[in-house]
Amino acid sequence: MQPTTIWGGIFPAALTMFDAHGRLDEDASAAHVDWLIGQGAHGVVVAGTSGEFISLSGRERRRLFEVTVKAAAGRVPVIAGTGAFSTTETVELTQGAAEAGASGAIVILPYYQRPHRDEVLAHFRAVGRAAEIPIMVYNNPANSGTEPLTAADLATLYVEGAAQAVKSTFPTVHQVHEARAATDEGFRVFYGSFMAPLEGMAGGAHGWVSGILNVATPDAVALWEAVQRGDLPAARAAWARILPIKYLYTRQPLGPVSDLAIYREMLAMRGLPGGHSRAPLLPLTSDQRETLARLLAES
Repeated sequence: MQPTTIWGGIFPAALTMFDAHGRLDEDASAAHVDWLIGQGAHGVVVAGTSGEFISLSGRERRRLFEVTVKAAAGRVPVIAGTGAFSTTETVELTQGAAEAGASGAIVILPYYQRPHRDEVLAHFRAVGRAAEIPIMVYNNPANSGTEPLTAADLATLYVEGAAQAVKSTFPTVHQVHEARAATDEGFRVFYGSFMAPLEGMAGGAHGWVSGILNVATPDAVALWEAVQRGDLPAARAAWARILPIKYLYTRQPLGPVSDLAIYREMLAMRGLPGGHSRAPLLPLTSDQRETLARLLAES
């Protein structure tokens, strides 16, 4: 199993590219991964929330793992989204990720049925026992509808060999501090929101995983490097350059739109393949695109 101590820095949660008919666009997905790495990404997460894993079939996910690993060509770690509600399906997808050559798997909390803590821990233990690659717990209770795993739970899974990392996606950065204190450098703690990455990094996060990094990788790398060298003014300046993108979603100047639609349109405005999302997610309207172009020009 590859050591996770090499996991660190900026890991975009890559968009999955679909064509206008909702079909998986392998070439555009590969080109996007290659572009992200060229922008300075230290790793890539594929088939995560921003990769619309929930709309992908198991076969499509496995194919996307293969496409991404090939596009990355060993330059950076590829973390494959293998989480499903079913433990059996999660194990099978994780095995598929290992076969595709992924460096690790990110596993969302089992969702919708709201399994209790003991069931969630049993799920991760079963996945971890069967895995041939490191497991990153995707601790995102808001999206999964499941109670979060605590820092103590994560430490237990780490000691047992069932998990080697976490993407901590909470409104605050409290778990970054707590998970770091409960584990050692072998367990990698990634900040997983786009609300307070500077604070997360300053609190000891080993890296940042987020969908916003599809369109902000260079500034995020500058933020990461500034924090690592203790240059707080430079870190603040880098985060200030990303803030206008965050505000597009949190302040909703375009109305209630998906963050993925914003990222896709921003890529298209840069002359890059932005692809489409699968229904029920909608693209921006022509009026929203005009407003977006104006807001970006003003920022």
